[in-house]
Amino acid sequence: MNLFQSKKNNVNSIFLCFIFLLISISIPLISQTKVQPSQKDLQNKKNRLNDDIKQLNSQISKTKDKKKSQINNIVIINTKIKVREELIGTINSELTDINNSIKKNTTEINALKATLDKLKGEYAKMIYFAQRNQDSYTKIMFLFSSGNFNQAYMRIKYFQQYADFRKKQADEIVATQLILSSKLKELEAQRHEKNVLLGNEKEEKQQLDGEKQQQEIVLSELQQQEKELKQELEKKKRDAENLQIAIRRLIEAEIKRKLEESTKIAAAKAEKAEKAEKNKNKSKTKTDTKTNKTEVKATAPELTAEAEAVGADFSSSRGKLPWPVTKGTICQYYGEYEHPAIKGFMMNNNGVEICVNKGTQARAIFEGEVTSIAISPTGGKLIIIRHGEYLSVYSNIGDVFVKQGDKVTIKQSIGTILDEDGKTSMNLQIWKGQKTMDPSGWLFNAR
Repeated sequence: MNLFQSKKNNVNSIFLCFIFLLISISIPLISQTKVQPSQKDLQNKKNRLNDDIKQLNSQISKTKDKKKSQINNIVIINTKIKVREELIGTINSELTDINNSIKKNTTEINALKATLDKLKGEYAKMIYFAQRNQDSYTKIMFLFSSGNFNQAYMRIKYFQQYADFRKKQADEIVATQLILSSKLKELEAQRHEKNVLLGNEKEEKQQLDGEKQQQEIVLSELQQQEKELKQELEKKKRDAENLQIAIRRLIEAEIKRKLEESTKIAAAKAEKAEKAEKNKNKSKTKTDTKTNKTEVKATAPELTAEAEAVGADFSSSRGKLPWPVTKGTICQYYGEYEHPAIKGFMMNNNGVEICVNKGTQARAIFEGEVTSIAISPTGGKLIIIRHGEYLSVYSNIGDVFVKQGDKVTIKQSIGTILDEDGKTSMNLQIWKGQKTMDPSGWLFNAR
């Protein structure tokens, strides 16, 4: 009896240990590292900057032997240096992201290793427990020691659950090993990518140093010809000022034309309404006065609403407008700036100058109506397109594909861009009424 009681107590102890194992062992969930969208954005930006540098290199290679082109060259070189610095900054951002990913993956790998060790330890205990209590006599005693049929049934279920749990633990160990292996490969790839980026950064910095040396050489050559250079720049400055005067006059004429057109439309509507009212009412004087007042008040908001609707469409596209070329780089920004070749010599740009490859076509940045085509004081032609209360101006155009009064669609080609001493560029301006605006704030992905 004592032997039986001892066996029974042993069985109960086994049962308690089994329950403890089921409760204490937990399976942690390991989350996979997600690729951040910013990494793709950085790569796209890097590709775009590399394209800009290739384009600028192409322009410099065509003009490096032309002394007359040195002024253009210094502008392109300065632009390329800025683009290169931005490219290095983008690489640094990529390095920051990859370092953060490496750090995160290292933490997860350490956690996975700890989890795997824990799972293996717990599984070893289960195997040891099973080996010690695998004889048939122990299992039978465990069942016969049940107080009733229901308890015996439950203990049979516990045996089944215990076997399933062991299998689940084994599967979890295999799954964790696979995740760990995947993480280790991912970490290795990230470290390789980091090394590639570090190599790219070093190469870009060397290129930047070379471009700065080139900049110094060109500046030195230009400064030796300061007198001639000043004369040439003074002429360019006068031409630019004359261009602005010409654009302003054309815009003033367009505003006057639209005002007269609106006045005529309003007058025609008022006259038509007045005649209609005369046919209905015999009291001429009172009715005419009342009709005139009513019609003027009714037609004015209609015209304003129409203008505002078109203007609102354009203004809501701030930062989203397509570039006026399929591929180009801003080589001179909006506003007043000091010329890079002569210290203290200030110039002004009412738009942005966009450097492009030879043969590039200009295109409309928004749908609208061609209101003016004129000879530009700086050379070539200029085209003005109305977009409601806004106007876009395209200068340094050679062959023109549109005519005054044409309705144009967004991205429609309107002319070819002129090449001057090997430098191909156009000037884009945006006006609201008679006020200039910075186009770089309107164009998509403009820096």
